[in-house]
Amino acid sequence: MFRPSSLARAVPRARAFASTAAAQSAIRRVAVIGGGQMGSGIAQVAAAHKHDVTLVDVSQEALERGKGYMAKSLGRVAKKKFPEDAQAQSRFVEEVLGRVSLSTDLKAAAGSAGLVIEAAVENIKLKQELFAGLAAAAPEDAILASNTSSLPIARIAAPLSAERKRRMIGLHFFNPVPQMKLVEVVRTDEAEQQVVDDAVAFVKGIGKVPAVCKDTPGFIVNRLLLPYTMEAVRLLERDVASPRDIDTAMKLGAGYPMGPFELCDYVGLDTIKFIVDGWHKEGQGLAGDKLFAPSAKLDELVKKGHLGVKTGRGFYEY
Repeated sequence: MFRPSSLARAVPRARAFASTAAAQSAIRRVAVIGGGQMGSGIAQVAAAHKHDVTLVDVSQEALERGKGYMAKSLGRVAKKKFPEDAQAQSRFVEEVLGRVSLSTDLKAAAGSAGLVIEAAVENIKLKQELFAGLAAAAPEDAILASNTSSLPIARIAAPLSAERKRRMIGLHFFNPVPQMKLVEVVRTDEAEQQVVDDAVAFVKGIGKVPAVCKDTPGFIVNRLLLPYTMEAVRLLERDVASPRDIDTAMKLGAGYPMGPFELCDYVGLDTIKFIVDGWHKEGQGLAGDKLFAPSAKLDELVKKGHLGVKTGRGFYEY
């Protein structure tokens, strides 16, 4: 059990590490595939740190929606940076957005990028098809990266050549990207060390803090977080305590900023179920593990469409 005093001592060290994260990256042009909140967030942060970014999606409508996400987020950032200067706020937003191009042409966007980051839906077949196209279009020295939170990087890269696999990694950003500091840098057994080093430098250069890990189910955060989350659900199923009391206990007793049920509702119950069911069915070293066994309560809520904040109801009502 962590003591508050030990946590307090750890915080300055963590901040000090973050503050020295301004590493030099050779990467200048970035292509981000997927204009949703994750993809647009990644594009925003990269552009805010002087990278030229191309945001790619299947339709102009999706791209404009992604640009809208960025403009709204940048507006909030600008108000904090220049609280008394409306003109400076506008210049800041325009400057960052000016580094972001919108495109529906996947091959053209990948063709000039030093780093391609995929932020599409969690569908293994779709991701494999995407990376097969990216591998054919991107420069030989480009780094290919997936933002997947739960799918094995090596499995996504399975259709690629041996040379492309050496330049394929995971870059798992956290939502909301502009606020969350952590990026998990996921290395496969095939990935070159220089590729991992270059990815770490890129992450530091955009003001984030990298955590390097092996290509294992859930990487670091989700591998630890989901068993905790599922055990909270089972406490509820056994009528040990209410969601509110469990959340209160973990926030005040363990110092967590959010309780497990608040977190589930924020992430999306359908997302939690998708990951857990996948691991229980075929996760490497996890298949059949009781930690990830199906939950009747979770299944019931998802079936009813109570997915959390995004639907207005999950474990709580919003």
